[in-house]
Amino acid sequence: METIFGNLQGLKSSQLKQLQRLYHQRIPGDRITTPEFSQRLAAISTEVNQPVCAYINRRGQVIRVGVGTPRQTQIPPMELPRYGAERLSGIRCIATHLKPEPPNEAALTAMALQRLDALVVLNITGTGFTRRGGGATGYVKEAYLAHLIPQESRTLITSPAAFKVEESKIQTPSWNISPPMDLDDLADQDLVDLVENLEAEFQREFIAQEVDADHDRVLIVGLMTSETTPLQFQDTLAELARLVDTAGGDVLQTIQQKRSRVHPQTVVGEGKVQEIALTAQTLGVNLVVFDRDLSPSQVRNLELQIGIRVVDRTEVILDIFAQRAQSRAGKLQVELAQLEYMQPRLAGRGRTMSRLGGGIGTRGPGETKLETERRAIGQRISRLQKEVTQLQAHRSRLRQRRQHREVPSVALVGYTNAGKSTLLNALTNAEVYTADQLFATLDPTTRRLVIPYGETNEHQEILITDTVGFIHELPASLMDAFRATLEEVTEADALLHLVDLSHPAWLRHIRSVREILAQMPITPGPALVIFNKIDQANSETLALAREEFPLAVFISASQRLGLETLRHRLAKLIEYAVDSQ
Repeated sequence: METIFGNLQGLKSSQLKQLQRLYHQRIPGDRITTPEFSQRLAAISTEVNQPVCAYINRRGQVIRVGVGTPRQTQIPPMELPRYGAERLSGIRCIATHLKPEPPNEAALTAMALQRLDALVVLNITGTGFTRRGGGATGYVKEAYLAHLIPQESRTLITSPAAFKVEESKIQTPSWNISPPMDLDDLADQDLVDLVENLEAEFQREFIAQEVDADHDRVLIVGLMTSETTPLQFQDTLAELARLVDTAGGDVLQTIQQKRSRVHPQTVVGEGKVQEIALTAQTLGVNLVVFDRDLSPSQVRNLELQIGIRVVDRTEVILDIFAQRAQSRAGKLQVELAQLEYMQPRLAGRGRTMSRLGGGIGTRGPGETKLETERRAIGQRISRLQKEVTQLQAHRSRLRQRRQHREVPSVALVGYTNAGKSTLLNALTNAEVYTADQLFATLDPTTRRLVIPYGETNEHQEILITDTVGFIHELPASLMDAFRATLEEVTEADALLHLVDLSHPAWLRHIRSVREILAQMPITPGPALVIFNKIDQANSETLALAREEFPLAVFISASQRLGLETLRHRLAKLIEYAVDSQ
């Protein structure tokens, strides 16, 4: 029995059978519809007193029948047989409408979201009428034919502009609506000619977009709840845009919504999901990034309705870590974090997780592919955890050797992109990789540094370690996986907390770093706050920082300003830390 979709309440069994019989209709391959099929659809719609939609493929077969408007009965993008910015879906919709008016925006938007070959709207009389001279009863008053047309240009908003994360106007898809016509004129329309010409235009437009576009084209979605202030929300979106840029994506646009709480199924509201899908389709986006962690069911629901891949903030951070890890330890820890993130998200992966099946000797449902993959990932996680533990032991022996030689150690901590690697290079002439990016370096780097010590200014050798940058709401899987790096923080005699004073959210960054340090299993040593990039900060910010943190040191690591003062303050910090042990 063929399935009928939409609002079926109150329908009689005879009416359901009439709807089911539509599946047995066949339309000529080169025609959009026929007068007979249109009148039959209109007659059923008149009897049930509701709009009815029939979806037809290019072979002329009815593949879906729905009771309701095109918006209410639309096919989810993931279920469409062919879907992409460079072509149409291969399906057309014949829809009835109870009012004598052209297709409304909701119906046209549904056409755009599904990339339908065409949308035909049949305005019905409601009661039927007898043709002049007698004969069959007719139900269609007039018909409209609508189809998409390629846009002449699409504005590409590249990643640097994404720092202004403002709510921008959605580009409306372009479509064409015919004047009202009768069924005979509609039947004369050549479907093949229409579709071939349209797809040729879409293909040319798609190729033009793809030139020099080897990066993901990203749409960022942000949700502001009552728990977040507008300033924090904008900072979060700006940081997410930086993360996407660091990961190698191009941010085309940002969509925002304000809700009292997160929608449990789709994070944002149903209307906003439609807006996201339409914007993604209009701009040719191939990745949607949300500003918060998503549950597996939320990802599944969103991908089903939007039609493209959806990821959350944690997945973007993991992708950056996978690109940046250089040492064996770093790669192990990244893989461990990725597997721990992936494991609970295996459920609901669709047909790829179908059952392997049972048989002789294995009666019953059999083992699922899901269970097999989950067990394999669990085994891999166990092996990686053992290797990370061995690396921990090795690092511990190195630290004990340093402590036995009584060499004080200092760890550089701070928000990502605060300039820790630049400062390490400036102090020790190291050659650690630096870049104006988030998480430019991941692996801990330790270098020797000679500082003046005591009242006689004798030289003392210390070890200074550059650690991975912290970030607001650091994913728990990364906290667990990067134990080796974070242990350098807990085992150090003292900390240098570096702050990017040129960043608008520098106070929030300080709080985020302190929150992460407070979660350490071992309380870290005393910390000295260092404000970096003072050459890029304005006078008001400098004055506020001096007032709030009177004991801090103010430097510019890139310009080598204030480094001598830092060395003397570092010597006093080490002296205090060693004496207090």
